[in-house]
Amino acid sequence: MALTLTDDQKMIRESADGFFRTEAPVSQHRKLRDTADATGFDRATWAKMAEMGFAGVLVPEAHGGAGFGHVAAGLIMEAIGRNLSAAPMLSTAILGTTALVTGGSAEQQARYLPLIAEGKRLFALAADEAARHAPAHVATTATPSGNGFKLNGTKGFVLDGHVADTLIVAARTSGDHDSRDGITLFLVDATSAGIAIERRAMVDSRNAARISFDDVQVDGADVLGAVGEGFGILEKVLDAGRACLAAEMLGVSSESFARTVDYLKQREQFGQKIGSFQALQHRAAHLFCEVELARSTMLRALVALDSCDDRSSQFASLAKAKCGEVAKLATNEAVQMHGGIGMTDDFDIGFFMKRARAAQETFGDIAFHGDRLARMMGY
Repeated sequence: MALTLTDDQKMIRESADGFFRTEAPVSQHRKLRDTADATGFDRATWAKMAEMGFAGVLVPEAHGGAGFGHVAAGLIMEAIGRNLSAAPMLSTAILGTTALVTGGSAEQQARYLPLIAEGKRLFALAADEAARHAPAHVATTATPSGNGFKLNGTKGFVLDGHVADTLIVAARTSGDHDSRDGITLFLVDATSAGIAIERRAMVDSRNAARISFDDVQVDGADVLGAVGEGFGILEKVLDAGRACLAAEMLGVSSESFARTVDYLKQREQFGQKIGSFQALQHRAAHLFCEVELARSTMLRALVALDSCDDRSSQFASLAKAKCGEVAKLATNEAVQMHGGIGMTDDFDIGFFMKRARAAQETFGDIAFHGDRLARMMGY
């Protein structure tokens, strides 16, 4: 399979690169952090992203979206990574859309998908409960009540949960806490009685809320998919998120590499450009190869998702693990080769390291996906 972009995909990449470079550069990220912005992203920029078709990149055309697929979504996420652009792209346009397209009823899709494409409704996936990513570990309960259910439990690490209009909640309707069977997904209005949301800022200044549910009443019509069969939908949602996070980390890696090479060409030491030192050249060459290898794994995962490949979960885990590993290497090398200035807050390169660390842990780190990949391959 040739891992090349079509002409349309190249146009999307160029459009996304130009947009985020001018509308949501690293300087905007710094401003949002320094002002402790209550939202965590610029809503005007998100509205422009919707106008560009980015918010509806995975939304089918029948519901007002672009329907460009996961490769296009990944190209947008890569541009976001290069500019550290803060936006609910992952939580809403990717996770929220995938959940609705995969498990939503016709009524649910008709109600929510057009709003996502228009940038008028934000979603957040409330799945993780353990200290580390463990999607099958669900202790939050959904007990029958009237014509629906009552939710009780607590979720952590809910990306953009503090601003979401609708929560996609994984709750247990049967089975023990670590069983894949008996998990049900619900679409829950974030303003429902009994919901308590605590905003928490991560090391990269992004937001992940802690959300508690205390006898939160939901209707049977709020079930996403079938009762007790939500884990299959959840895995597809997470795989889309993992592959697109891999693309974002690739953007972080490639931009870190580009900035480092540019610095090596300018910085002088001992009367010559430090880029002329062979030791630094070798490190830069090694990093370039790793970035390109990560690019191949990322693109293969996105292509697999678009083609409904039976191995898409394997490719998603491979891409998430490899791009996370390379993002760590790229940002470490960037800070080290920048020298002392790379450690200062006045210099932007440190922001890339912080984002790489947070993204690497989101939806499973290298160890999680190495184990998952080995299990899927029968080891």
